[in-house]
Amino acid sequence: GGLILFAIFSLVMDVFKIGYYSSFYSCLSAIKIIYPIVQAIFVVVQTYFLWVSAKDCIHVHLNITRCGLMLTLTTNLAVWMSAVTDESVHKAHSKLKKNMTEEIFRWLLKERSQRVGMRSSSVEECNCNSQICQIFKNGYFWLYPFNIEYSLFASAMVYVMWKNVGRFIDHHSHHIQRLKFRLFRRTFFVGIMLGLIILVSGLGVLILYEVQVNSSTESSKKRQALTMYYIFNIVCLSLMSLVCIGGSVIYRFDKRDMDRHKNPTRTLDVALLMGAALGQYAISYYSIVAIVASTPRDTISALNLTYALLMIAQHTFQNVFIIEGLHRQPP
Repeated sequence: GGLILFAIFSLVMDVFKIGYYSSFYSCLSAIKIIYPIVQAIFVVVQTYFLWVSAKDCIHVHLNITRCGLMLTLTTNLAVWMSAVTDESVHKAHSKLKKNMTEEIFRWLLKERSQRVGMRSSSVEECNCNSQICQIFKNGYFWLYPFNIEYSLFASAMVYVMWKNVGRFIDHHSHHIQRLKFRLFRRTFFVGIMLGLIILVSGLGVLILYEVQVNSSTESSKKRQALTMYYIFNIVCLSLMSLVCIGGSVIYRFDKRDMDRHKNPTRTLDVALLMGAALGQYAISYYSIVAIVASTPRDTISALNLTYALLMIAQHTFQNVFIIEGLHRQPP
C-alpha cells in the first residue's frame, strides 16, 4: 500500500516533468524528455512486479534471479541519487536567484549556456515564463520527496526479496501471529494510531515551516518557524529514544534465547544499518561543531544543538534495539 501511494505521486511528478520540459523542447536535449517517460514506465512495471511477487521465495535459476534483483536495487538507488541531486541543485539555484538581482542571474545563465554550447538567443526561450510552465516546474519539485521515498521503499522490498531467494519456509510452525485490532490487549492498534498521528503532525509542521521560511520576509516569523520545527523534532526524537530504550529493557525480561550462530544475511543487515546511520552521525557531528564555534549563541542555536545531540542518541538507541531484535530466537 505504501509503495503504491509513493508510486502514484512519482507518476504525477513524471507527468509534471514531461510538461515542464516540453514547454521549451526546442533548446533541450531529447534525453531530458525521454528520461521521465522511461522512469514512469519503470515505476509502473516495478510496482506491479513487487505487488505480485513480493512474497515469493524463488527456487529456480537462483543466480539469474539474484542478479536481476540486485540490478533492480542498484537502479532504484541510482534514481534516488539523481532525484536528491536534482532537488539540491534546484534549492541552490533558488537561493542564488533570491540573493542576487535578476540581471546578474540572467547574465550567469547566459554565460553557462555559452559554455555548454547552447545558442545565446535560446536563453530567453528556455526561461520558464508562462503560467502553465511555472505550475509544472513547482509541481514536480514539490513531488520530489515522494519519488525519493518510492526509490528507498522499493529498494528495501527488493533487498528482502533478494534475501528470500532459495529460502525454505517451515509450513508446520505454530508461532504465526495475527494482528488483533483490540485496544489495549495483545494489540498493535495503539502503536499504529500514534505513528499516524506523528506522521500527520510532522507533515503539517513541515508544510508550515516551508511556507513561513520561503514566503515570509520578516525575520521574526522565520525564527518562529525554526523554533516550531526544532521543538517538534526534539519532542519526536525524545519519544523515539524512550521507546527504543523501553524495547531494549523488555528484551532483558524476555525468555527467548539469543541466536549467536553466524548468519551472513543478518551480518549484512547490521552492516547496512550501521552504514546508513554514519551519514546522520556525520551531519549531527558537523552541526555540533558549527554551533559550538559560532557566535552569538541564541535560542535557535540551543535548539539546534539539542536536536543534533538527540539525533545521535536516537540513532544509537534505535540501532541497539534493532540489532538485539535481529539476534532473538523465534517464540
